Amino acid sequence: MLGTRDAVREAWRLDAVTSTTPLKAGPLRERGRRIRWLRHLAQAAAAFVVLWVGYDFVRWVRSLEAGLAVGSRPPGVEGFLPIAALMSLRHLWTTGEVHPVHPAGLVILLAVVGTGLLLKKAFCSWLCPVGTLSEMLGAVGVAGLGRRFKPPRVLDIPLRGLKYLLLLFFLHAIFVAMRPQDVAAFLDSPYNRVADVKMLYFFERLTPFALKVLAALVFLSMVVPYAWCRYLCPYGALLGVLSLLSPLKVTRHTESCIDCGLCTKACPSHVPVDRLLRVRSDECFGCLSCVAACPVTRALRVEAPSPWRLAVRPAVFAALLLLTFAGTIQAARTWGVWRNGITDREYGERLREIDSYDHLRGGAASGAVSGPRPPGDGHAAGRKH
Repeated sequence: MLGTRDAVREAWRLDAVTSTTPLKAGPLRERGRRIRWLRHLAQAAAAFVVLWVGYDFVRWVRSLEAGLAVGSRPPGVEGFLPIAALMSLRHLWTTGEVHPVHPAGLVILLAVVGTGLLLKKAFCSWLCPVGTLSEMLGAVGVAGLGRRFKPPRVLDIPLRGLKYLLLLFFLHAIFVAMRPQDVAAFLDSPYNRVADVKMLYFFERLTPFALKVLAALVFLSMVVPYAWCRYLCPYGALLGVLSLLSPLKVTRHTESCIDCGLCTKACPSHVPVDRLLRVRSDECFGCLSCVAACPVTRALRVEAPSPWRLAVRPAVFAALLLLTFAGTIQAARTWGVWRNGITDREYGERLREIDSYDHLRGGAASGAVSGPRPPGDGHAAGRKH
């Protein structure tokens, strides 16, 4: 236990005093290990929370299927409903009100946006479970191939644009093409009210085509590390745009830099850190791999822009990320906009007819209810829509 406390204490003091003297092999490896330890600890904690929420949700759904609710539905599961969250954001923008169906999804989206505005795309590399899985698959691929594969620029650049096209599609569809009443109708629809359970059933009942797509993504992520995050994730595209406004960016001090190129070699996004003064790239994950690889603690730091040039140590960076994300959720709990407005009774009724709901016909359902429905009423709505 003492060793653990000492490790935490040393990690917190990491880079408290910067130096222009290059670190030798042992101290350099130790410094890099502590920075990576900070990030992997955050990833492990986030993965534990996600797995616990998933277990709790599955147990709750199984109890509803058996006719008796056990425990309570974990609101965190709504983090896997990004489309509903965007719809709720549009509803909030239009009406100034948080929609009572899946409000936690909106809160999580706002928390992620907050991290992007302050700390680049650090959410992707520190807290996102998909990002963590992509990193693990990439590590397996590197172990098998012996190196990281980087597609040629002529292929890499247009592929990186795919995630922005996906983001533009969703933003246009929700914020431009849909009328406010259409958004409200979808949020109130039978489909959206049980979208979390529909999501669970999708993964439990994967079609052969869906299995092939997932297998292709797994293989691609092993060959090209962070392939999903780099090329296809609309969330990553959104954070990439927001990260351009982030005041905290990796900054290189040329007077201390020894031009070793280790920072660029360590960057999983292939950003040429050794040729930049400030890493403004929308592809920067804020993972601090470049900082961990730098042998001169004064040469590469996370800093605010001029004239402040306030440096942020790795442990402080991690603390700011966790406080921004967790603080947003705690604020939502305090203000009463975290828990779903759907009762267990309504969920139980809708589970009996869930296969009759789909996202197209159910999206404009007029038979949605705001509370418990009489038996058979939801079934009628399912037949009509």
